[in-house]
Amino acid sequence: MSIRRAASESIYAIGDVTNRMNLTPVAIRDGHAFADTIYNNRPTPVDHSSRAERGVRPPADRHRGPVEADARRSHGAVDIYRTNFRPMRNMLSGNQERTLMKIVVDGKSGKLLGVHIAGEDAPEMIQLAAVAVKAGLTKQQWDSTVALHPTAAEELVLMRERAAAPGSAA
Repeated sequence: MSIRRAASESIYAIGDVTNRMNLTPVAIRDGHAFADTIYNNRPTPVDHSSRAERGVRPPADRHRGPVEADARRSHGAVDIYRTNFRPMRNMLSGNQERTLMKIVVDGKSGKLLGVHIAGEDAPEMIQLAAVAVKAGLTKQQWDSTVALHPTAAEELVLMRERAAAPGSAA
């Protein structure tokens, strides 16, 4: 939580006026943490790193966690799982749009580091994926989820083959 004190000890600022993360859900979370900390005497930190990111260009692209290159720099060994497909509803309607998904996994611990989705319904899927990343789920736990068919989201829990490492012949 980023609480800024003004010149007066009794004036605080959170949310958009801090010009840090101008997003309503962030301001709401910061507001609850502020009230708990200041008025309820329950210090409540907010982990802003768990906030899912969003893109604004079509198709909808969303991600939670580091991109592959950043994950390699910070964690060394990472496993990458990706898929590129035409969702069933697009095949039935003749729509040629595809969906891309990528999961970034710590190569040592097996924990999910990031989930990236570009395609229809990406915002809905990434919100739930952000919970799994924040909770520290492993790829094995993620894979143990039974897929919901027919949905694009089922592809997220069906990716089992690691993508080739950069620079490898595959």
